[in-house]
Amino acid sequence: MRQSNSGFSEAGLRRMRDVLARYVESGKIPGLVALVSRGEETHAAALGTMRHDGGPPMRRDTIFRMASTSKPVGMSAAMILLDECRLRLDDLVDPWLPELADRQVLKRIDGPLDDTVPARRPITVRDVLTSTFGLGMDMTSLGTPIMSAVFEQGLTPNLPTPMPEPDEWMRRLGALPLMHQPGERWQYHIASDLLGVLVARVTGQSYETFLRERIFDPLGMKDTGFHVPADKIDRLPPLYAPDPQSGEFHVWDEAKGGRHSQPPAFQGGGGGLNSTADDYHAYFRMLLNGGMHGTERILSRAAVNLMTTNRLAPEQQAARHAMAVNNVHVSFGQGQHGGWGFGMAVRTYRGDYAPVGQFGWDGGSGTSTYADPENQITGILLTQVGTSVPDPARLFHDFWTTVYQAIDD
Repeated sequence: MRQSNSGFSEAGLRRMRDVLARYVESGKIPGLVALVSRGEETHAAALGTMRHDGGPPMRRDTIFRMASTSKPVGMSAAMILLDECRLRLDDLVDPWLPELADRQVLKRIDGPLDDTVPARRPITVRDVLTSTFGLGMDMTSLGTPIMSAVFEQGLTPNLPTPMPEPDEWMRRLGALPLMHQPGERWQYHIASDLLGVLVARVTGQSYETFLRERIFDPLGMKDTGFHVPADKIDRLPPLYAPDPQSGEFHVWDEAKGGRHSQPPAFQGGGGGLNSTADDYHAYFRMLLNGGMHGTERILSRAAVNLMTTNRLAPEQQAARHAMAVNNVHVSFGQGQHGGWGFGMAVRTYRGDYAPVGQFGWDGGSGTSTYADPENQITGILLTQVGTSVPDPARLFHDFWTTVYQAIDD
């Protein structure tokens, strides 16, 4: 990382690099790419190797599976549709997603799938954008009939049952009852995948085509997409899911012939993107700039503000808050943000070094992407180690600690 007088201290930048290097030298993180910017200054580091047993070195243009850090980027498609009045927040989704009309809702989260009551109201666009439409990943409900059905039907990625193409995915989703009443509770992930289907049906284009035309190409995100083409596959490292007990490296997904080497049946906004540090930096800088990229407006300032500020009442995210403070060990310390906007976490209290207003998200494949309006900071940290072990999450924390300790105004 270059030294400069950009508001980062030279000593702080050295400490940042030293802390990152320790993870690589320990063997727990084979390689990483880190990028931080403040104002017009950008500092990047590529450390370690593509494989845990060596191989080519990490480079600044290495492509990573972004996992759940896809969520903040994929949301931009919906914001464009709001800007253009092709969607409204309180429109019913039924005209585009008729599979979700006339919902039934479980009487009890752990009850049988046919023990239901009618939904109190239809699902709205707002419910989808805030992840409160009534169905999602609930790690406290594993083993219940509804969560077992979600897995068995291939409604989530990276499981033995592959995700089907969007219309079949919607049919399966529509065959299940909701876990909660629409608008009642924030739930993770499934709404982000549902968003991609909604965008495709509203626009008449594939989700990726719309993102490419309206977001990726205008921002110069040339390496971002739902698969890695053959001429770039050598830039994609394997994804490791280390054994939680022994720490032994197991390949979860190889590059060539792997899950991301061919166009997927389902373009998942919840976790399907591949990208680079510089591509994501362009996106988050656009958000920090109020929707502007150079002289081109990508999103309205109002849309950016809506995305990047808390949209949820305390009762809507009570379960998430309880998970963050009472079961923090389950997620290796992730989740202490306080709020949720559209597709991303938003800091509503100062629980660590990051100030109120910081927004972004982390990914289970070892990725962390945030921006901070107060300090005009963007940070991107990308690894190839999944969070089956605590090391990537600890690296996230240490990366962000070193970003903030390096500020020198």
